[in-house]
Amino acid sequence: MTILWLGDEDCHQVQRVGGKAANLSRLADEYRVPTGFCITPEYYVQWLKGFEEESAHQQALPRDLRDAVSREYQKMTIRCEIVEPAVAVRSSALDEDGLSSSFAGQYDTYLNIKGPEAISAAIVKCWNSVGGERMASYRREHNLPDESLGIAVLVQQLISAGVSGVVFSVNPVSGIRDEVMINATWGLGESLVSGKVTPDTWIVNKADLRVKDRCLGEKGLMTVLAEGGTKEVDVPRSQRQAVTLDEAKIREIAQLAMDLEREMGWPVDLEFAYQSDDLYLLQCRPITTL
Repeated sequence: MTILWLGDEDCHQVQRVGGKAANLSRLADEYRVPTGFCITPEYYVQWLKGFEEESAHQQALPRDLRDAVSREYQKMTIRCEIVEPAVAVRSSALDEDGLSSSFAGQYDTYLNIKGPEAISAAIVKCWNSVGGERMASYRREHNLPDESLGIAVLVQQLISAGVSGVVFSVNPVSGIRDEVMINATWGLGESLVSGKVTPDTWIVNKADLRVKDRCLGEKGLMTVLAEGGTKEVDVPRSQRQAVTLDEAKIREIAQLAMDLEREMGWPVDLEFAYQSDDLYLLQCRPITTL
């Protein structure tokens, strides 16, 4: 049983860490991907076996994994140069983020988690989300096996985003291949991906990165950091109709989507965030709805 860091060669393998972590690992050396480590599915199997043997809801991680999480978190503090960095704890299932089914929004994610104990608890919550009715319904809808092939968990440095968004390297509405679509909103991306906010939207021409169309969203809510997690707050009225991205950032995001489409070999659906003027890549998966 192993813990693998994004950028490690073994972490590039979908069968080891799932599509979400593997895609980010492949890109970590060339792009600004927040540092993180991956708990491989063997630990999930060990935990599940203990759960079944006890016939009770097991909340604690095995001791060897708790110790390993503590060691790896200390390495993260050195990499981030932060005493107690906040992290996102996210699932990376072996059949997630594939060419036919993305599992977008199906597994639970925990944000702004600090310290080994809190991270260990969030890992267990991610594992517990595997067997819910929401997951079973999704599997039936996509003709997938009832049981997951396995689940890894990605523990990744959290970016305190001023602006977050999603970009598609192909227009997912019209299917036009020479257009990029960008959606962006204030704060962390959770309000956007949950559908609770109407984002700013741009359609960008791939040939010259010219904006062909744009629509400013209301952006009434945003997700911000709070003690032990996040919370949704009202966006100040002065910001609701303000543009989230300037022209330079629009071009930078569109170029990133085009570069990754070429590198991955398929149309991409990306999650991004800006911390100050630094663009971070948070997720890269295939567009499955074309």
